[in-house]
Amino acid sequence: MSSFSVQEAVEYVQAELAKAANPEKAAGMQWYMKSEMPFYGVQKPGQTPIIRHVVKTWPPETRKQYEELALALWRLPHREERYIAQRVAARHRQFLVPASMPLYRRFIVEGAWWDFVDEAATHMVREVVIDYPEQAWRKVDTWIAHKNMWLRRAAIICQVGAKEKTDVDRLFSFCEQRAHEKEFFIRKAIGWALREYSKTDPEAVAGFVKDHEDQLSRLSYREGTKHIGNLLD
Repeated sequence: MSSFSVQEAVEYVQAELAKAANPEKAAGMQWYMKSEMPFYGVQKPGQTPIIRHVVKTWPPETRKQYEELALALWRLPHREERYIAQRVAARHRQFLVPASMPLYRRFIVEGAWWDFVDEAATHMVREVVIDYPEQAWRKVDTWIAHKNMWLRRAAIICQVGAKEKTDVDRLFSFCEQRAHEKEFFIRKAIGWALREYSKTDPEAVAGFVKDHEDQLSRLSYREGTKHIGNLLD
């Protein structure tokens, strides 16, 4: 195993992505993501071995090194480099702590699109709110009414996948607070968050949507009740 080196890790990622580049796929990926950032044309399965190698070969020993590595990859010009920055960050479980929340907030605010926001919210922020609720919620609670729409979305979806560890009062409160919004990405987020939690506690979600049917948008209601239609009759 090599000693920690941000430069070596960055050079490796760029070289491997350039080697696997597919200009035809890159154009399609850029169009699909409505992205100004260029792509190499390397899809998720092609990124996975690169991520594994970075995690194994240059593991950060401190949270400072962890952040340096993540930001060095995040600042690179291609979208896949940012994907790798986030997935490497998520893999270092020991650094998913409250002190890293400003990094995840940066991913959300600077990423400013659903791919980056959802990755940060559901693979990083989620772990911190589960493991360190008292400290983490103090930050996330300020996001739900924030002027930045992506922070509001992140607050709503950050418990997707938390299952029985979900803070249910917050989940429902956040959905209720933003139910009036016309923004597609917020309405979709509410539906997604409710649908995912309905797999854990369908009765609770059914009760919430019944009580708030007049407030929820049709999109939020439809998405949120996909698995619990039998409980709504």
